[in-house]
Amino acid sequence: MRLLLLMLGISVSIVSVETRAEAQNYPWCAYYGGKEGGGTNCGFTTFQQCLDTVSGIGGSCQLNNLYQPPPGPHPPARVYRRYPY
Repeated sequence: MRLLLLMLGISVSIVSVETRAEAQNYPWCAYYGGKEGGGTNCGFTTFQQCLDTVSGIGGSCQLNNLYQPPPGPHPPARVYRRYPY
């Protein structure tokens, strides 16, 4: 019985030391169409990922208005062309 309580105590202490899981926030959302409203998936880091997901199954991609980027420097959002056409 003591061994069982010792093992239970060790298990509880190991579980309590782990970090919490937090919800991840991404900048692009896929809105799946349908007569009943459809679903939403805001788990895309790029617009192309979102488009690849909704292609063939229907839906649209929009910016996530709840997205808050992590603190720190960020790369430029726009890719500039080398040669203007």
